[in-house]
Amino acid sequence: MKKLIMINRSLHSILLNNISNNKALFVMGARQVGKSSLLKMFSENIDSEKILWLNCDNIEDRKLLSNATITDLKRAIGNKKYVFIDEAQRVINIGMSLKLITDQMDNIRLIVTGSSSFELSNLTNEPLTGRKYEYRLFPFSVKECADHYGFLEEKRQFENRLIYGSYPDVVINHGNERQILNNLVGSYLYKDIFIFQDLRKPELIEQLLEMLALQMGNEISYNELANSLQVDSATVQKYISLLEKSFVIFRLRSFSRNVRNEIKKSRKIYFYDNGVRNAILENFNQLNLRTDRGALFENYVISERKKYLHYNQIYAKTYFWRTTQQQEIDYIEEIDGKLSSFEIKFNSSKKVKQPLTFSKNYINSEFNIINSENFYDYMGI
Repeated sequence: MKKLIMINRSLHSILLNNISNNKALFVMGARQVGKSSLLKMFSENIDSEKILWLNCDNIEDRKLLSNATITDLKRAIGNKKYVFIDEAQRVINIGMSLKLITDQMDNIRLIVTGSSSFELSNLTNEPLTGRKYEYRLFPFSVKECADHYGFLEEKRQFENRLIYGSYPDVVINHGNERQILNNLVGSYLYKDIFIFQDLRKPELIEQLLEMLALQMGNEISYNELANSLQVDSATVQKYISLLEKSFVIFRLRSFSRNVRNEIKKSRKIYFYDNGVRNAILENFNQLNLRTDRGALFENYVISERKKYLHYNQIYAKTYFWRTTQQQEIDYIEEIDGKLSSFEIKFNSSKKVKQPLTFSKNYINSEFNIINSENFYDYMGI
């Protein structure tokens, strides 16, 4: 645990800057990404006597926060100034308890973590409208690792990151990556889905994930996935949404502005972590033995850009682009109406040009090529 705390998280400074704004701070992310460690790191800046820790894996703490009255909460909090609530999604009616604290205890600073966005958001969105700031914690970013280990050492770990990903336990426990990832995928990652959703065929999650892992970075068809799994398209879309809300995968939608022949309704699937994807497929081969090296690099780049944008509080819409003539751009960011397009190629010697249809119709867009040599330039390092 001490090793985890030593690696500074980018979200740490954001929380420090916003803790005095009289808003509840929500930190959500997949299991095992270090949310509890982040709270411990944050607490090092505060007198421990001023903090009330509530861990909702503990039944007594859950009881306290379930259907609590303001009298109950004031008695429990006492003269504390900070309330840290870990794994809050496990508490029934947590939103109303948090609302009581933010509304009627002005001097209390509240930080809440949860591993399940679909459950936590459903329980808190309405009660806490206008009363919270929401953040995501991801597996370690390449910048966090470079800041801790040094740029040169992180660069040496490039192949390991593509294969084993960046979950904290994986990064810190070098040599045990496979065991950690297999345990994560087998025991923890989907736990919230099974706990909070009534799934009639939970085995479909694993089958669907394997199919998505094989199609990573490609356009997907809900109907084709449904036919392969022998279920209806609505079930596939529901399961993909659950996996997205539990921070396993994310979708990119196609970019279009009514230019002729643009693909308008397609979706691509990416994984938040390369190691999770490879564990699902049980494939940890080195890069020189793989046929999916380009896909792994593309997934790594886009997931790292997602971290970079979030931790730098850059609000961007993200897409891919393709036409019916197979012209395509791997990744697009739209910030305040300005477009930046990115071609992602592992091989730095490969020549790439922006598609003519795109450059003609979006003349003010910025074109970038990200490869294995200049990758770090796009990650704030």
